[in-house]
Amino acid sequence: MNIFAQILKQPAKFDCLKHPSVLALEMLKATSFHYVALVIFILAIIHTLQVHKIQKLAHKLEIKAQKRTPLTHLLLFLSQVEVVFAFWVIPLFIAIRYFYDWEVALEYINTRDYTEPLFVVVILSLTATRPIIYIAETLIRWCAKGLGGSLGSWWFVLLTLGPLLGSLITETGAMALCALLLSRQFYVYQPSTKLSYGTLALLFVNISVGGILTNFASPAVLVLSHCWNWTSSDMFIHFGWKAVLGIILANLLYWLYFRKEISLMDAKRREKPLKELSFEQSIPYWITCVHILFIVWIVSISHYPAVFIASFLFFLGFHQITKEHQYPVRLAHPMLIGLFLAGLVIHGGVQGWWVVQLLHGLSPLSVMGVAISLAAFTDNTLIAYLAAQIPNWGQVFQYVIFTGVIAGGGLTVIANAPNPAGYAILKHHFKEGIIPLRLFLAALLPTVLLYIIFYVFGPNFT
Repeated sequence: MNIFAQILKQPAKFDCLKHPSVLALEMLKATSFHYVALVIFILAIIHTLQVHKIQKLAHKLEIKAQKRTPLTHLLLFLSQVEVVFAFWVIPLFIAIRYFYDWEVALEYINTRDYTEPLFVVVILSLTATRPIIYIAETLIRWCAKGLGGSLGSWWFVLLTLGPLLGSLITETGAMALCALLLSRQFYVYQPSTKLSYGTLALLFVNISVGGILTNFASPAVLVLSHCWNWTSSDMFIHFGWKAVLGIILANLLYWLYFRKEISLMDAKRREKPLKELSFEQSIPYWITCVHILFIVWIVSISHYPAVFIASFLFFLGFHQITKEHQYPVRLAHPMLIGLFLAGLVIHGGVQGWWVVQLLHGLSPLSVMGVAISLAAFTDNTLIAYLAAQIPNWGQVFQYVIFTGVIAGGGLTVIANAPNPAGYAILKHHFKEGIIPLRLFLAALLPTVLLYIIFYVFGPNFT
């Protein structure tokens, strides 16, 4: 049996996450297969950055043909960012089969850990329910009215309190709620392109750091807190309050820059106010309490997919018997986002050889900068996981790798696991689709601000 197959069949003894064979596979010396896998991964990233152009081409062909042809449907399918990495799993699978055999290719796919993608599907479906949206909107409305009730107040509270709720209901849940409420309460008033991207960038960056007040709500936190034994109190003392400071400062800076446009939008809003969804008030309290209990329970057992999936099936039964107080369950978007994350998991298993080599031996500040850069083009949870495998890292290096990956989680759609959820909910508010370069530029300022805060208030780097 070849070495690749042997590695897949034996567990990694030193893998703190207890994922069979991943550590040994990632620490392999690069072979021809690894270079091919890297090329495939780069092509997937390029595809992600070009989805808006593919969508434009599809619409042009549809107009020219005056109907949707099979080619148009294919291009529209390939223009969905959620399917990109899963699509490029196909050539990766073929490459494994070419260099090794069918058994190895199938076993590699089968031995990945899909807990996070499955959890994302479940938590997105739960947090998009009518009672949860209502209670979150009620809390945010109460805070916004306390600040005057203007559109600017809604904007500021949604981008401050909303991401911080991610430390309780998970970053994915917070992203779903914030994106839904921004769509209903802000984007519906048609902000300018610059403000649209600025708001989206703040949402992505703030969500990435808003879930680090506890040790269970962020995917990257789940990885590193498990490996390095961080408690929720550790998270708040060493990282959480700095994240809160960064979120508030970034929101203030963007509000000062866009305050005139937001005021004009508020005037438009007062002229043509949206109708209040008064039927939300009829939701019985006990139904809302049951929804909250389901979320608390599923978050608490998020490491056990068999249990939380079974719990979700029970929730669907409860949803059916209380359907007069519910929105219809829509699983399409959550499942697409889960597919996106599963694709990242599959690609990530054969990318560790260059990530680990790149980080190993750098100075602490260089590690933080490289971690931010890597997080922009790969999932930050993946970078956190791979970095956790480097032996004998001290507390300073642990600090910089963690702060780097979470600070860089808002630079692109693929930088943080919850970002595709926000993308899917808000993309229809962007006429040309969400252009990656504009999002990247809009997210640079809050990312750099977080870098400075984590550096200034960090440990002694000398």
